[in-house]
Amino acid sequence: MRIFIYLVGFGLSVIGGVTSIAYLNLITPERGWIDYFRFISTRIECYLLPVGLVLMWFSLYVPSHKE
Repeated sequence: MRIFIYLVGFGLSVIGGVTSIAYLNLITPERGWIDYFRFISTRIECYLLPVGLVLMWFSLYVPSHKE
């Protein structure tokens, strides 16, 4: 189960990271980093990166409940 959660988290973080990098193409000299971060904070698919990282961290560092 932990491997499945890790792989789901990895997939979500890849999707979120790729879309965040793809949106870097929208930066023009007139717009700065603040506008970029304001824009990606409104996009749902960019939230997949931190969600995926949290799932991967959860699957690696939270102890299992085996007795």
